[in-house]
Order: sequence, then C-alpha cells, then structure tokens
Amino acid sequence: MTRFRAVVAPLLALVAALASAGTASSAATNVRVSTQPASVATSIGQKFAVRVTVTNKGSAPTRGLIAHLNVLSLDGSVYVDPEDWSSNRTRYLDPIAAGDFRTLAWKLQAVNSGSIGVYIAVLPRSGEPRLPVTGPTVHVAIARRQTLNSGGILPLVLGIPALLAALGVALRIGLRRQSG
Repeated sequence: MTRFRAVVAPLLALVAALASAGTASSAATNVRVSTQPASVATSIGQKFAVRVTVTNKGSAPTRGLIAHLNVLSLDGSVYVDPEDWSSNRTRYLDPIAAGDFRTLAWKLQAVNSGSIGVYIAVLPRSGEPRLPVTGPTVHVAIARRQTLNSGGILPLVLGIPALLAALGVALRIGLRRQSG
C-alpha cells in the first residue's frame, strides 16, 4: 500500500499541474479580442485612444493572460518606436469569468506621419509557444503638420529683408537731404 501511494501521489500531482497549466494556456485560445475605433485620422502630436475588449468565450475562467499593444508602419516608409507612442503597452489581465469580458483603453500620441497600424495581442503569461490572439488592426492615418515657423526662422526670414529695406530707404532720404 505504501508503494502504491508513493507512485500514485506524484502522478496525481503531475496531473494537477498539467491541468492547471492547461487552463492558463488554453485560456488564450478561448478569448476574442475586439477593438474600437476601426480607424483614426489625426495629425502629428495629437493624442487618441484605442479601446480593446477581451471576451472569454470558454466555459471556465481565464487566468494568466497578457494584453500587449503593438504599433507599426503599414507603408514601411517610417520607423516606428512603439515606446514613443504609449508608455504603458503591456497589461496583465485579472481572471475573466466564463462569458465575461474586460475592456481596456490605451492612450497614444501620434509621433510620425503616415499610415500606422495599431493592434493588441493577447497571450498566456506562461510563455507557452502558442499563437497570440489578436484583434483587428486599427488603421491610423496621420497627416503632416505644416508649419511656417519651422524652428523660429520665420521672423528672421521676414525681418532681415524688411530691416535692410528700411535702412536703405533711410539712407536714401538722408543723402537727398544732404545734397539738396
């Protein structure tokens, strides 16, 4: 009987460990990720928000999930550093009951002009080699901001010629008075 317990006890512990690991890893496959809005039109320097809803489609609570914000250039012409866009890109989710959901919001700031894609990936915290569940990509169209006063140069560009013209007129008037 003692030998039976010595064999069965570790087996039960192994089964329990595998079952709990299975709950965490399969949780990522039982979720649906949706995003709002579908697209954003903004300009450089402006702030905008992306809302994400993570829904548990399974029959058991989800545990050990991470939601991660990703930002990338859709046209390849712009280098995108995601940390510049949002300072808090990774969220560790509390358990989500079966059939329930969590809504998360990310605040972003448009750093580069161009066509940018924003999406959220949900994956298990265990690091298991599973595909992440992603929501639809939010297309962000960012217009360039045209400025006439780039770097404070406008006053110099307009002021120096105006000053030279005024100086020339003053000299001409002064010379006429002396000769006349």
